[in-house]
Amino acid sequence: MKLTAVFRKVREGYVGFVEELSGANTQAQPLAGARRNLREAIGLVLEANRTLADQV
Repeated sequence: MKLTAVFRKVREGYVGFVEELSGANTQAQPLAGARRNLREAIGLVLEANRTLADQV
């Protein structure tokens, strides 16, 4: 699965989000921290989505 990670520089550091995955977003400084946090956010969102799908 390929996802598009977008990072933007803001005054406080960097914000990052995934275009194809609602809810996967982060903010951190420096950029490496934002990338690390976004990978974790993606995992958490996918895990939550799997859990919700199993409940149906």
